[in-house]
Parts: sequence; structure tokens; C-alpha cells
Amino acid sequence: MQAGAVGLGGITPGTRLSGLVGRENVEVISVHAVGESASEVIFRDGTGAIDSRVLSADDLDHIMIADADGQQTKYDADPREFMLAAEALRIKNAALYDPMAAVSSSNIEPLPHQIRAVYEHMLPQVPLRFLLADDPGAGKTIMAGLYLKEMMLRSDCERALIVSPGGLADQWHEELQTKFGLSFDVLTMSMVESARGNVFDDHPYLIVRMDQVSRNEQLIDQLREVSWDVAIVDEAHRMSAHYTSWNGEVKTTKRFTLGRVLSQRAQHFLLMTATPHAGKEEDFQLFLTLLDRDRFEGPYRSERHRTDTRGLMRRMVKEDLLTFEGKPLFPERRAYTVGYDLSDAEQELYNRVSEYVRTEMGRADRIGEQGQSRRRNSVGFALTVLQRRLASSPEAITRSLERRVERLRQRLNEIDRVGTRAIGGTSPGADEQFFDPYDHAYATMADLDDFDDADGDMSEAERARFEERMEQVVDSATAALTKEELAREIGVLEELVALSKSVWNASDDRKWNELRQILSEQLLTDPDGVPRKIIVFTEHRDTINYLQRRIAAHIGKSEAVEVIHGGTSRAARLAIREQFTHNPSVRVLLATDAAGEGLNLQRAHLMVNYDLPWNPNRIEQRFGRIHRIGQSEVCHLWNLVAKGTREGDVFLTLLSKIDQMDQAYMGKLFHVLGGGTIFDNKPLRELLVEAIRYGDLPEVRERLGSVIDESVSHGLQALIDERALVRDMSTESNVEAIRELMERARVRRLQPGYIEAFTRSALWRLGVRLEAREPGRFEIHRVPPRVMRAARILNPAAPLPKRYERVTFVPTGASDPKLEISLIALGHPLLDALIAVTLEDLSHILERGTVLVDRRGLVNEPTLLGIVEETITDGLRHVVSRHFDYVLSGTTETVSEIPPYLDCDAPRSDEVENARACEVPDQHGRLELIRSAAYEKGVRVRMKEIHAQRDHEIERTRTQVKDRLNAEAQLWYDRAAMSHDEELAGRTPRTSSASAQRHAREMEERLERRIGELDAAAKLTAKSPRLCARALIVPEALVGGQSALFARDTAEVDQRAVAAVMKAEQMLGRSPREMPHSNPGFDISTTDAEGKQMFIEVKGRIEGASTFTVTANEVAFARTQQEHHVLALVSVSPRGPAHDQLRYVYDPFAHIDPAVTTLSYNERWDKYWQRGTQPA
Repeated sequence: MQAGAVGLGGITPGTRLSGLVGRENVEVISVHAVGESASEVIFRDGTGAIDSRVLSADDLDHIMIADADGQQTKYDADPREFMLAAEALRIKNAALYDPMAAVSSSNIEPLPHQIRAVYEHMLPQVPLRFLLADDPGAGKTIMAGLYLKEMMLRSDCERALIVSPGGLADQWHEELQTKFGLSFDVLTMSMVESARGNVFDDHPYLIVRMDQVSRNEQLIDQLREVSWDVAIVDEAHRMSAHYTSWNGEVKTTKRFTLGRVLSQRAQHFLLMTATPHAGKEEDFQLFLTLLDRDRFEGPYRSERHRTDTRGLMRRMVKEDLLTFEGKPLFPERRAYTVGYDLSDAEQELYNRVSEYVRTEMGRADRIGEQGQSRRRNSVGFALTVLQRRLASSPEAITRSLERRVERLRQRLNEIDRVGTRAIGGTSPGADEQFFDPYDHAYATMADLDDFDDADGDMSEAERARFEERMEQVVDSATAALTKEELAREIGVLEELVALSKSVWNASDDRKWNELRQILSEQLLTDPDGVPRKIIVFTEHRDTINYLQRRIAAHIGKSEAVEVIHGGTSRAARLAIREQFTHNPSVRVLLATDAAGEGLNLQRAHLMVNYDLPWNPNRIEQRFGRIHRIGQSEVCHLWNLVAKGTREGDVFLTLLSKIDQMDQAYMGKLFHVLGGGTIFDNKPLRELLVEAIRYGDLPEVRERLGSVIDESVSHGLQALIDERALVRDMSTESNVEAIRELMERARVRRLQPGYIEAFTRSALWRLGVRLEAREPGRFEIHRVPPRVMRAARILNPAAPLPKRYERVTFVPTGASDPKLEISLIALGHPLLDALIAVTLEDLSHILERGTVLVDRRGLVNEPTLLGIVEETITDGLRHVVSRHFDYVLSGTTETVSEIPPYLDCDAPRSDEVENARACEVPDQHGRLELIRSAAYEKGVRVRMKEIHAQRDHEIERTRTQVKDRLNAEAQLWYDRAAMSHDEELAGRTPRTSSASAQRHAREMEERLERRIGELDAAAKLTAKSPRLCARALIVPEALVGGQSALFARDTAEVDQRAVAAVMKAEQMLGRSPREMPHSNPGFDISTTDAEGKQMFIEVKGRIEGASTFTVTANEVAFARTQQEHHVLALVSVSPRGPAHDQLRYVYDPFAHIDPAVTTLSYNERWDKYWQRGTQPA
């Protein structure tokens, strides 16, 4: 650009100045006199921001007028460099162009309900406060990953935290990396100990285990000091809490406190759970205060409050989830109860061990009454586990009894050694409590619900230590108070060991016989001859060892059985899963609940519960391992239950009742046991313990049956009510609308074609080539040092290697166990660094401008192209929308979201002089027209759409907040009046009138503050459109190219060709739609009866033509759309349309390496014609 000296009088609206703000150029908006010798200059900088300066004559030495010689901008930049820089800009801001950029750049195939959750419910909410509560197996991790990647691509997420149960942390890490290319660290104690300050400052993308943080006060304090753009909590129902009084006092848990901290420190907060409601509305609304305290303040009171979670919560149930074809996503599932009779010997063993358990539980109750409650809990725990192992297998009960005898003998020997008769604790030198692996303290485990819950929060090493400690308690906790009592207990146990061994050695295991029959009947081949596979769940490792031997002997192959349990490392679990999934020789997988957590095992559709868990949620969770997305077979589950046992009778009653209900609803209600409400008043575990202890009493058996009947009916009704509520909240999946949304977004995909074209060109500019290897894969021998430095600046935690063995641009091509393959997609550090280097070198080209030639009839006069960025914010300064628009300014202004430059060409050597001679009158005025058009046809339209999305939700929130906080304020004012009366009467109220008054005023102040925030959120403001780049597009006819007559003939040929393809598509039963003339990338969009969309690029030539031209954009678009694209060749006959011939060429440009800097290709017509086939 030219520049010249400036005087105050020469600064007028529209003038472009350099030197006013650093080296960048700014545009003057208005000038106002300040006194006699100064002026206030209001200007727009390069980012579109408005600013001002007061200037006097003394300030003008270093300020110049751009283009001061009066000439128009030269538009003399290299067209290829302009195209490369423009594509760098477009890819850098991909999310502003591709509305589903995260989908196209990830290795996933999202489903309708997942698309709707992310793109209709979550992303439009700014800031996000949301509970994603879809049923198990719906793919909530996929939705969270999509949301995270989309936020990162939109530059809205520079710090993200994921909180998960400990057992799922590594799975989160793996899935985010392999499916989305997102690199997160998993927090370890070594990271905490080596941190120089706050460990959370050092890791912008982090996964933490829920209890690892919640039980560590130091980490909680550090968490309070940092902010996060996005925080996500998996299995968030674990953050529940309870009200303890009418006045809102809360019995918090450490997990709930963690949730409160995250809610305060995260801009966007997402909770995920399949069981959000445990049956108590009060607790559910307290849980929702993690998302919005004002909306759910105070204990729920039905007469004052209402429940409305619309806009805050999305729940989709399995029955309503569909594929894009409109078919049910989850197959049918069937459960069978297999009741069996014990042998006489088994029945005797059961009776004798149960009697021992009942006796010792009674003694434990007595020592609890004497103040030893912790010891009572430990003994109760040990005896309950013993009873469960009795029902599991002969080996499990025998080994447990043997270990218990050995431990208690050690205790007796210790007593003899120290010479005392009193007994305490669980083992010599040990406290009777459980070991807490996180804070190295001890924590009482009063029941097994806590153990089941805590187990999922442990790492492998922590779980191993916990299980070791648990076994120590189970084997040695005793209610004996004296040496004599302990000796008698050992004597009883020795008799039970002898009896147990005789049962084991008798080899008449009725439970195993039932499993063997199931294996014999079901382990056949499917109709395709593929061997069926089955999963067997048990509770105990001794039983796993027992079954492994027996099943291997039954099948005749030891390699047919794989085993995973709590001690199996995650790496080993994944290897076993791969074997089970892909190796036809592996037929049976034996697993415990701890091992099954986080593993998706839909390769099998058969499952056996060899042991039934005492937590009913576990039954549903187990079934969910096979009944999940990707399962195509009907799922079958067999539950083995012993008749004539007290806990067995409880299970038989429960499962029979559920089976009756299931038949009544034709198997359409999944998740009855896992819904969280079936035993909300009294846990199933308590019913089972009561049955074991008092099941001989007829009145107890009758009451237990009544409780189960009522509980199942209540749980089912709650499930039905919830389904009705879900549908009332309009969360059903409109598959057709979502498919249309996906197809509209498909047109603007950048992956893989455009990403490959840019990467190839950007590397070539730096002297590096992509070397082709296997189909769709390349090698990069050298990463330029500049690119490596740029990557370190962008993300020090993700340095680039010096070379890449293999890269690919196709998400499905990134998996090969023999090669290290990097998927170069949006967000990849190499791509980000190439963009940064390209824009560092060439960004001035975008402002300088270039001349492009239109050879496709896009314009018919010299036309300015402006690339404009538009930003909309709300009154809280949240960015709610950012977009790019491409504005053409000729006789009129047109706005497009698709870059017009993509199908333009560089002037040939004989066209350069004429191209640069083309001018656009009143260039400054045209640039203003471009900004105005961007605002009127872009910004205003989007503001109207955003208002439609946000206003209703803001108003609903406003109403609910006002209702809730006004009700709470009134409650406290009423309490203040009552307390005042009590104080006047000389009594001391529970809450003083002054305290109640303070609470009431606090509610009113919170209401005023929140209403102000909602008012601000409703006010949308558009920033001034920012002109990021400009180019001059001239029609080919004006630069010495084709004549008007040739152009007319070409247009007639093109029309004939398109008409021929339209007719062929209609004859095939498809629904074609012709695009506007010169549509970038394709000419016809067509849809078949199943909804599959195809894009057809039509090339028509007069019969006998030897070549045709393909633009770089057409190549990149075809490579991006892959199987959704076809090239239609039409040989246009001089004898008329009846003689025109048509061929379809699929994957037409596989042999062309796409590049931004190669703007067009001349291809031989006959070679493509020979590859073509008749339309079909």
C-alpha cells in the first residue's frame, strides 16, 4: 500500500490511517473538533473494535494516510498466496463455517439424539448449565466429547476439567484421544507433589477422579483458586446431598462440596448421569442447585414450589432412541429367572452357615449396644459377605471359611502370647475400620452400598489395596469378647469348613449344573456360522477361579475362557476385550462388577448373572454392558437363584413381580431395576439381611413379600411417570429434522478434502512434501523448525515430533495396530501450527487484496469480495455468536456463507494486465456497502434467530427464580414473625427473628441480582463487522478470455447436461434438486428413499470434446464428501437431447492430490468416460 503525510484537515470519515495504533491500519468513522487545535478521531481497528484518540498537530509526525496518492488499492497480491491465506483463515475459524466441525473431524458416527443434545440443547446455551440424563448406553461420553471439541474449535475452551469415577478416568482419556483427538492429562498424586504451585494451573486440559479431589482438602482449596471454561462431571448423581431441617440446612458430602466449587469456578458446567432422581423430589432439587441455586433454593415444598427442568435437563430413554433410519436403536431384551433346588448336602451347608451368620450378627448387635458401633459394623460387614459367598459357589464359601479360621487362630495365638483374655479390633495391630486409599485415613463402611459405590472411584492400585484390606476385615472381624468365645467360634467354623469341603468334593453343584445347561444350549453358532459368545458375571474371585476351570473343561479348550476382575489392569482388560470381541476361539468372559465397569461388550448378546448383586442398580448396569449402542441382536439374561434359601426367595419374589410387570407392558420399559426409585424407602440389601436373620417367621416373610410388591409397583409407576414427563418436555428425537440438519451441515464440511489441500500446500510452501504411502496415508519426513516453534507457543504441552511416520486426513483411516498414524484434523497441533505460520507470513496479503478470474459465470462485472467476521454478545459480555460471511459487491450486494473464491482462478499470464486494469468505482463506498450488507443480511438475521432461541428460556428462568426466591423470602418473613411472638412471650425460638429477617433480605437481594443478570443476558449487541480480507473478482470475458458467444454456448451445454442428470435421477426414484448456477462444489443435490444424500458435479461437453476443466474446489469437495459424491459426465449431441449420453464416475478424483495453490486441472475426457457407468 501507498502512504502519505497527513494534516488534521485531511482526516475525514472513511480515511484509512497507519501509525495511529501500532503498525496496523485503522479506518476513521468520525472526526469532532476539540477546542481550536485538536480533533477527536473515532476509528475502527483491525479487530472491528471501536476506539478513539484526541490528536493535535504535534501528534501527526508518525501518522500516515494509507493510499494517500489517491489511487485505489492495487489488488496485486499473488492469487495463490491469497487463496492459501484465506483457507488458513477459514480453517482456523472452522466452527464459524462448518456448523458441525467437531463431527466431521472426529472418528465417530453420531446418532440423532447425540446430535440434538449437543447442537440444539447444549451449544446454544451461553453459559451452559445442563444436566444430561439419558439412559445408560446412550453415549453420553460421545456427547460430552463432541461438545468439548466444538467449544475448542470455536475458541471458547482453553481450560477444561472432567471429573469422573476413578475407574473411568483412563477410559475418558482414551476415548477423548482416539475418537476426538483431544489430549487430556489424568491427575496423579505425583503430579500434585511435583507441582511448583497450584497443580491445576499447570494442566489446562485435565481429568480427575472424583474422590481423589473431593477427599483432599488441599486440592479442593487449589480448585477454588482457578477458573475453567468447561467442567464436566460423569456419574454426577454421586454428588447428592440431603436437607436436614425445614430451614434449608444441608447435610453435605465431600462430593457435593466438590460440585459446588466446580459450579462456582466453571463458565460452562455439564452434569451427566443416567439416574438423576433417586425417588425424593427434595433431594433431586437440592442436586439441581449445583446448576442453578436461585431456581431451586430451599427444601422442596409442593404447596409452594413447582418442578420445571426444561432448558436445564435433557433425558432420553432407551425406548425412544432411534437410528437415522427411524428404527429402534436398542434391540429387544429378555430376562429369565432360573430357579433351582439345592441338593440335600448343599441345603444342610446353607442352613448351618446361615445359622452361624445369624448368631454372630446377634452378638454384633449386643456389642454395638455397648458402644462399640464401629466394631459392630465391621462384624456385620464380614458376615454379610460370608453369606453372599455361601450363595456363590462351593469354592467361594470353602476358601472364605478357611481364611477366616486361619485369621482367628492367629488372633487366638496372639492372645495367648500377650496373656490377655479381652479381644478387640479385626486383627492384631489393626483398627477395625476400612482403609481409605485417598487420604490414608480410615473410614467406616456401615453397609455394602458404600463399598459398591466407592469401588468405582478407585484406580487399579487403590482398588487392590482396598480389596486386600476388605478381605482382612471379612476374614477376621469377630464379635467374640473373650478368649473362650473366640475359641468356640473357631470350633464352629472348623465344623463348617469340613462340611463345606465335603459339598465341594461331592461334585453335585446344582448351580453349576444350571449354568452348564445354559452353555450347552446357547453356545452354538449363529445363522452365519459364527460362534456365539456369553458373559458370566459373579461377585467373587474364588468363584471366578472355580468357574474358569469348570467351563474350560466343559468346552474342552482353556483358551475359550477369558477372565477380568478387580485386580486386572486396565491395559490387560482392554486386551481381553479385544480378544473377546475379535477372536472366535474366545467364547466365554468371566467378570466381576469392578472389572465390567467402563467396558462395552456388545460383541456378545448373552449374559448370565451367576451371582445376583444386592444392589439392584448393578443388575441393570451389567445388562447395559451388552444392551447398548451397536448391539444388533436380541439380548438374553439368565438370573440364577437358589430356591429354599432366604435371600433366594426374596430374589424370586422380586424378579417374578418385575417379569409380570414387563409382560404387562410388552417389554417396552427398560431400566426398571436401575431407575433409582424401586427401593427408595428401604434398600434391597436391608430386605435381604432381614430375610437372612428373621426369615423363619411367617409374619416377616409375608411383610417382605408385601414390601417387594409395593416397591416394584412404586418403582414402575415412577418410571412410567418419568417417561411421560420426558415426553411432555419435548425431548423426543425428530429423526427427519436432525437428518436434514446433518445434510445441510455436510455441504460445509472441511474434512478431509479441504484439510488435506491446505496441509499439502502449506507444507509445500515451506519446502516439505506429503509422501504418499498406503491409500489415504502419507509420510512427512521433516517438520519445519518454524512449525515446531509455533506449535510450542500455541501449546507447550503438545510439542510436534520431527517427522511423522504416517498421517491421514480420513478419520476412519487412523487405526492400524502396526503403525503410528496421526489423524490431521481440526484441532491437531500440526494443523494449528501450519495455520499460525501461514497467517504470520501472509496475513498482509488478505488486506492487500488480489485479483481473481471467474470462469464459471459467478459475476458479470468487476466485483469486490469481502470476507467479514461478525460477533454478537449479550449484556454479560458473553460471545453468543461468531460467523464469517462472504459478501460480493457489484451492482448489488449478495451474502453467502460459502467462499466464492473457491471456484475462481488466477489470471493467466496473458490476462494479468487486463485483470489489473479492471476497477471498481468508489472503492471506499463499496467496502462500507460490504459491511452494511454483512450487518443487514447476516448479523440482523442471526440476532433474530438467537432472540428466538434465548428469550423464551430466559423468561422461563426469570419466572421460576422469582417464584422460588419470593416464596423463600416469604417463608423467612413468616418465620421471623413467629419467632418474634415467641421472643415476646419469653421463649427462645429455634431461629431468632433477627436471623430470619436476615435470611429473608438475603433472598430478596439474590433475586434483585439475578433478575439484573437475566435482563443483561437478554440484551444482544452486535460488534461492528470486521473486514478480514478483500479481493477483486472479474469475469473471464473482461480479461481477454472467452467471448460472450462462447459463454452463451457453454451455458446452453451446461443446461442440457444438468437437465439430463435431473431426468436420470428422477427415473431412478430419487429426489434431485438443482443448485443455483455456479454453485461451489456441486450442481445437483439428490436424496434416495432412505434419506441418503448425494452431491453430483455435472460436466457437459459437446460430443467429441477431448478435455474438461476441474477446479481445485471441485476436487477438494469430492474428496471431502467421499461416497456421497459422484461426477456426472454428459456428452451433448448436436442431434438433440434425445441423443445425449450420460455416465457416472464414482470417486473420480482419487488420483489427484488436492492443493490450495493449484486452482484448476485440465483432465482428459476419454479417460473419465471409460471409468464411468450407467446411472444406478
